[in-house]
Amino acid sequence: MTAQKTAIIDLGTNTFNLLLVKITPKAYYIFHSEKLPVKIGEGGINHGFITEDAQERAIQALEYYKKVIEKEKITKVYGFATSAFRNAKNGLKLKEILEGKTGFDIHIISGDKEAEYIYEGVKTAIDIGGDYALIVDIGGGSVEFIIANRTEIVWKKSFDIGAQRLLDWFHYMDPIPDKEMKQIFKFFEEQLKELDEEMMKYQPKSLIGSSGTFDTLSEIYQHKINRFVKGDEAESPLTKKGFEEIYQQILRLNREERLKIPGMIEMRVDMIVVASCLVKYLLDKFKIEQIRVSSHSLKEGMISVLQKEMSKLNKLHATTN
Repeated sequence: MTAQKTAIIDLGTNTFNLLLVKITPKAYYIFHSEKLPVKIGEGGINHGFITEDAQERAIQALEYYKKVIEKEKITKVYGFATSAFRNAKNGLKLKEILEGKTGFDIHIISGDKEAEYIYEGVKTAIDIGGDYALIVDIGGGSVEFIIANRTEIVWKKSFDIGAQRLLDWFHYMDPIPDKEMKQIFKFFEEQLKELDEEMMKYQPKSLIGSSGTFDTLSEIYQHKINRFVKGDEAESPLTKKGFEEIYQQILRLNREERLKIPGMIEMRVDMIVVASCLVKYLLDKFKIEQIRVSSHSLKEGMISVLQKEMSKLNKLHATTN
């Protein structure tokens, strides 16, 4: 069967990601990947709306992606929107504006569906193993937690405590003061009681971070150890000790100083502090022994699901001919 050229657009609260991929029933090949820091949650996410400036950035990003997609003569385009679109009063309206300007179909997915896609994406990158692990994806608007092994999800939940929300709520001064630090850890304790119950039940000792914040933490760690992964490697290095050293470093620095850390990117420099606080909370609270980083997440999970659907159709076609 001829490979089907497909475009996947992940319209996240912080970043819009584009993947161009060739899919067959047995494999897929990503031939183009890029991301834009659209930040549609900035300035309005905790008030339940997407600002006019953020809407304009979203329109510009999608119009640019449309040109990239048309250049490759791709007609199959799958757009998936997440937390900011789900929660904002004008999220549906923005979706319709973007569809009108681009002709793309954009689906606002639930937190549960987002968690499922993340799990599928992580599975394409690494072997989770037979023991249960805690998979964590820290987005701008929400954080997805999945307790799973290589064969099944036993629990999943999306919490509206993403890095842009945490930044707006807690990170008023730079470097972040001790008072705000205490408040943010107390907030995690209050908000994540359901996670606490499930972690007690399944006792995962491994945390698998999915893209975003974890990619940046791994990049910083690679510079520290002077060992760099190749672009096509699906698992990136990060140890628990390595994270602790990075965490202690970024807490002491202001924005300008954080930007000078080798491996830091401007797209993450504002949210990295509060996001790292969440990672620190999880490692300490649940006595996590190992931390791993998957470079695959939601968008790769979408591809995996599409590939499985293609495989089923191919088998059905073969049995009816």
